[in-house]
Amino acid sequence: MNNKFYTVCGIVEIENKILFVRHTYGTAKDRILLPGGFVTEGELPSVAAERELLEETGVTAKAKSIMAMQFKPEQWCAVFVMEYVSGIPKSDGYENSEVLLLTAEEALARKDITNMSKEMIRIYSTKNYGELNRNSYVPGSVTEDNYVLFGDNV
Repeated sequence: MNNKFYTVCGIVEIENKILFVRHTYGTAKDRILLPGGFVTEGELPSVAAERELLEETGVTAKAKSIMAMQFKPEQWCAVFVMEYVSGIPKSDGYENSEVLLLTAEEALARKDITNMSKEMIRIYSTKNYGELNRNSYVPGSVTEDNYVLFGDNV
């Protein structure tokens, strides 16, 4: 089951360019933004970011850190920095009509980028932001499939 309350997006660099999609519906229709979407019931946000990226762009990437969290009364969004693994970027032809690879400078200069994506890229491009990195700790009562901690390894 999808929800409209818990969302994720990911920043993925491929050959020094950031991956974007051109959205086909809603308030972001015809605008470019970071790939992402809703967290399904029972799904970890990091897994949702990885799944959404693959579904929307054909790219496999691993969530390595949380760069930001956006909170609104009706919704939150976790912004992940993702590590590119494989895949050739392509549109899913449904949720997006185009996949783009842009430098941060190119993205920031565009008028068709969403405000949230623009702010995340502005912060990301400074390389001066705090990150909660993926931690290797997994409690004995659960498995890596249903648990993830983001916070520096001590």
